[in-house]
Amino acid sequence: MDVSEINKLLDEINDDRTVPRNVRNMITDAKNHMNNEKEDMPVRINAVISILDEVSNDPNIPTYTRTQIWNIVSLLELMSKK
Repeated sequence: MDVSEINKLLDEINDDRTVPRNVRNMITDAKNHMNNEKEDMPVRINAVISILDEVSNDPNIPTYTRTQIWNIVSLLELMSKK
């Protein structure tokens, strides 16, 4: 798993119009953190996990999207262990 694959998964959520706008905005923030090359990879991963954790607790998020977010968080946690 690499950054481009994570970006693709985040884009998939961001392009889903059933996802509330505030959630899509937070997904965009997470993607921006992931692509910030000024920070070390572990810092970027932790920032994205934090944002996605906050997003997954939004009561208005569709169940399917919440599952997608949890899967992305799992992938990020695997990346952080490498």
